[in-house]
Amino acid sequence: MCIKNIKYYLRPLGYLPNREGYYQKKKNKAIEINNSFYSLIELIIREKKILKKIYSIEDFQQLILKNKNEKLSYKFNELIKKRKNLLSNKNYFKKSKKHLIFGILNTTPDSFSDGGENILTNKAFENALRMSQLGADFIDIGGESTRPGAEKVDEVEECLRVLPIIQLLKSKNIKLSLDTRNASTMKLGILNGIRIINDVSALKHSKESINVLKKYNVPFILMHMPGTPKTMMKRNKYEDVSLDVYDFLEERVNFCESNGLKKENIIIDPGIGFGKDLDQNVSLLKNLSIFHGLGCPIMLGVSRKRFITSISKEDDPRQRVGGTISATLLAMKQGVQIHRVHDVKEINQAIKVFEKINNS
Repeated sequence: MCIKNIKYYLRPLGYLPNREGYYQKKKNKAIEINNSFYSLIELIIREKKILKKIYSIEDFQQLILKNKNEKLSYKFNELIKKRKNLLSNKNYFKKSKKHLIFGILNTTPDSFSDGGENILTNKAFENALRMSQLGADFIDIGGESTRPGAEKVDEVEECLRVLPIIQLLKSKNIKLSLDTRNASTMKLGILNGIRIINDVSALKHSKESINVLKKYNVPFILMHMPGTPKTMMKRNKYEDVSLDVYDFLEERVNFCESNGLKKENIIIDPGIGFGKDLDQNVSLLKNLSIFHGLGCPIMLGVSRKRFITSISKEDDPRQRVGGTISATLLAMKQGVQIHRVHDVKEINQAIKVFEKINNS
């Protein structure tokens, strides 16, 4: 078997509360990733078949030493090394943060959950202020619906939707991100106060996006989506959804780095609901910790998503808060640090309670 044709993935498992995690790490029985601790690691080998095996941290390190596998050793060291990224960026926060909340503000008539709520600028302004007061670290503004089947919005129309609210919120010193896949919208947004770009196409939609981000040096989010919002649900064919999404995001991270963008500016998003059915979404949510192997913070967007309805039979998106909280807490136990949500108050409360119990 030729080792160069083998691909390795590492998935941290066995989440530990902080106090126990520190203790086990000192005994070399746990690893720390982004202030979260794990006592186990799953080795996944992909060649002609996919093989999976779970090891204790001690046994895994012995495996590396015994086999003298440089490729596997490199992946393990990359997994556990200390990272510089948005959460430790002093230009954004006075001190490092463990979790961030992005409050969703769609200035669209047709978004799946809140379409039409923020068409009027004064109403959008009120809702954004409320989310900021309730604990949102960023307000994520979008002018184009990316729900399944959505049509592309003209870039001029997109800018007309988002720029007035961006300018109003900037005057209140609220941190803003912009949900767009268009380079011209990115540029205008950044010039008007946007601090982070959230691109559902992972910079594949517009060739100029890479140049805009390089020029202005802002953090950005790469999300997995097969195709476009209009076609994605017809292109959800995967051999293994977690590994295939990982490979896609790995390629995009490498593309960004090879084109001069800083890795510390990259955030990744596995794209829950974007070109995934119920079983694929569930599989991704169970395997989120695998994405730590990419060395970037992980953003999760599960808020009010349709998979919650498939499980709970709740059709009204506004009544899916319980399911959103459940998925969010599961993600936190896998080290996910950034949460993009509609219901800021409820998610902020859930995170505070989780952190208090976890740190006690």
